[in-house]
Amino acid sequence: MESVGLYVHFPFCATKCPYCDFYSAPGSASVMDAYTEAVINAIRLWQNKGTQFDTVYFGGGTPSLMGMRLVRIAAVLQNEPIREFTVECNPSRVQDGLFDALRAAGVDRISMGLQSAVDSERRALGRTADAETVLRRVQQARAAGFENISLDLMLGIPGQTPDSLAKSIDFCRDADVTHVSAYMLKIEPGTPFARMRQRLDLPDEDAVCDLYLQAVESLAAAGFAQYEISNFAKPGFAGRHNLKYWNDEEYVGIGPAAHSFADGKRFFYPRDTQAFLHGDPPVQDGKGGDFAEYAMLRLRLTDGLTQSGVQSRFGHPIPESVLQRAKTIPARYLQSDENGLRLTAEGFLLSNSIIAQLLADV
Repeated sequence: MESVGLYVHFPFCATKCPYCDFYSAPGSASVMDAYTEAVINAIRLWQNKGTQFDTVYFGGGTPSLMGMRLVRIAAVLQNEPIREFTVECNPSRVQDGLFDALRAAGVDRISMGLQSAVDSERRALGRTADAETVLRRVQQARAAGFENISLDLMLGIPGQTPDSLAKSIDFCRDADVTHVSAYMLKIEPGTPFARMRQRLDLPDEDAVCDLYLQAVESLAAAGFAQYEISNFAKPGFAGRHNLKYWNDEEYVGIGPAAHSFADGKRFFYPRDTQAFLHGDPPVQDGKGGDFAEYAMLRLRLTDGLTQSGVQSRFGHPIPESVLQRAKTIPARYLQSDENGLRLTAEGFLLSNSIIAQLLADV
């Protein structure tokens, strides 16, 4: 089996942000200890089957809430051929010495949630750390030896304006990080934001689109090239682990709510921490990796769906029906040439409908 990616979900948060739909809840020290052992056992099961991991991503939830337990888990991976090892950290929840310990354990990439550099916007999102704290954490991570640091931004959040977004992008530039993820806020059913939506000071749809295009242009000017709908990186720092998802490559997910694509099959753990601790197996979710799935994921990338990539993977070029449908889509949204198909920045705003149109006959 070729080397695959490894994602570990840590379903613990001290508080729940009002916009968040990810699976997480508070966790006691004893539950976190038990969770550490369950994760280690799950990783070893895959290792015993001969699986090797070349990218690792610890996400959540709040992985940094686990503290030095993360180092114990990382130790199980010390002999893997890892090319990128990311840990998400909440700037307000980083134990003293954790960055140094993670770096010594082989972690080489830190991802932190900035969301906004404007503290009033951060408070509206339920974030407890201020922008100054985020900057201090970036500096601490760099002092610990991390050269690859990513910050998350959110677009279309309560109270956001072009000027306030510009301040957040300037913050990322001045903090000298290597990667920025910029996600448009989606109001998820069942979240506090869904219940209070009518009271939220949200930009309208046109304003959100303008903020997205502003982010694409301003991040490029700051040295962050867009490589995926929501991701921007300085040269050489595109996220290797997440590229596995968008290239439809295989990966293993461990923990409640974690999904996997391995041995040509998709499966996932239910959103139930106790079930995971009890050793319940993941749920099968059918086969993966067909052309439609591959095309849908590749079109999230600025490189798009290439003739060479399709030919190499499937032994045939991009289907003629897809190419014919591409001709009906304006060039401002979709670029088409002998190399393949690529969505533009404006096209990314309409990606779901454009991709559905392209693949209607597939």
